[in-house]
Amino acid sequence: MKKRDNSSAIIVLIMLVATSGLLFIYFSSIFERNAPVVTMKESGFWNLKGALHIKIEDASGVKSYKVTLKSKTEDKILQYEQLINPEQLLNLEIAAPRITYAMKDKEIKIIVEANDVSKWNLFSGNAVKKVFTFKIDKKRPRLSIVSNSYKISRGGSALVVFKVEDDNLDTLYIQGNNDKRFFAQPFYKDGYFISLLAWPVVDREFKGTVIAKDKAGNVSKAYIPLYLKEKNYKISSIKLSDKFLKGKISDLAEDFVETQGVDNSIEQFKIINEDVRAINEKLIHEITSKVHEKKINSFKMNKMYPLKNAQVVGTFGDYRKYIYKGEYISQSYHLGLDLASNAMASIKPQNAGEVVFSDYNGLYGNMLLIHHGLGLYTLYGHCSSIKVNSGDETTKKEVIANTGKSGYAMGDHLHFGVLVQGIEVRPQEWMDKQWIKLNVYDVIKSAKKIIDRN
Repeated sequence: MKKRDNSSAIIVLIMLVATSGLLFIYFSSIFERNAPVVTMKESGFWNLKGALHIKIEDASGVKSYKVTLKSKTEDKILQYEQLINPEQLLNLEIAAPRITYAMKDKEIKIIVEANDVSKWNLFSGNAVKKVFTFKIDKKRPRLSIVSNSYKISRGGSALVVFKVEDDNLDTLYIQGNNDKRFFAQPFYKDGYFISLLAWPVVDREFKGTVIAKDKAGNVSKAYIPLYLKEKNYKISSIKLSDKFLKGKISDLAEDFVETQGVDNSIEQFKIINEDVRAINEKLIHEITSKVHEKKINSFKMNKMYPLKNAQVVGTFGDYRKYIYKGEYISQSYHLGLDLASNAMASIKPQNAGEVVFSDYNGLYGNMLLIHHGLGLYTLYGHCSSIKVNSGDETTKKEVIANTGKSGYAMGDHLHFGVLVQGIEVRPQEWMDKQWIKLNVYDVIKSAKKIIDRN
């Protein structure tokens, strides 16, 4: 009886040890059961010039990997490594060997194999084999300028029409100043695009370059041959009075979060003129940077006169330096045209459009933004009342608002602004029928003739 009890105890002990061993194997990190994860940055196209970016991840550590290029005729190992010190994350840059540049294959496969250091699978670890298929595209997009405005003035606008051909086109834009990108709309016939450009008034130079990039990373560039016309703008020194600071600025300071708890009038003015202005302008720029993606055949624009019998009381591009008791305090650019006639006069744009903003916007007071197409927007600030809502479609000569002195305005007037893809431009150009003809209508007419011949 005693022998039988001892045998049973031994069996139970063996079972416990075996169970513990199995549990240890099952839950231990050294017996981790997940295969390495392989991902690739590229999206199925390759020009055989740029490197492939491969990421291999594994919790227990990658022990080895191999990257192979498989074509119709051969398998070429691009990279192989046995790691002395396994790593949990590998970021690989794999360049194509020179012999592949002459390869005629239109499609190849990249095979990535990797093993980890886990003791799973009878101590052989976990393995992965992932196959990526790539279309080979070594040709750059075909890019050419079709027609463009002859010149552009500092603070002004221009138009360009160009052609792009590429079956795998990915990115298309016009590079302007300071990382500014202008985006084009499809125009007239397939493969043609049109865009307005703007030379920021704060910049002394301007250059516009069309850039086309395909999915394989091939890039083409075409410089837009614009004659650059320098234009001088007014520089004003404005003396700040105590009456102005204790009156208008003190009243405005009550409305803004940024000036709460600030009692010093000069500090209030600096915050309003710099910080609040920057916030207001950021909103304007974000809204007016958008361009439709639908194809257009033409772009008609009447000269802009939003206020009948108005006098200009503030010019575009005016660089204003603010002085208090002989000391420089702050500065700003006036990026619109101030127009005044009668108090609470009717504002009637000469062009239809879509209302994209209708609300209060800090220094601009009650403000409207209207999109007329092709990334061209008009702005109406300091209104006493607004007659239309965001999302409305306005018609020519419709009363959209009344002039006023809301926001940062000392008297009843309209702050009239024109923007091209988020950049303020000279309203005077768009108020000139001849300028519109030469820089918009004639460019489009010329482009259509050239396109029809091809």
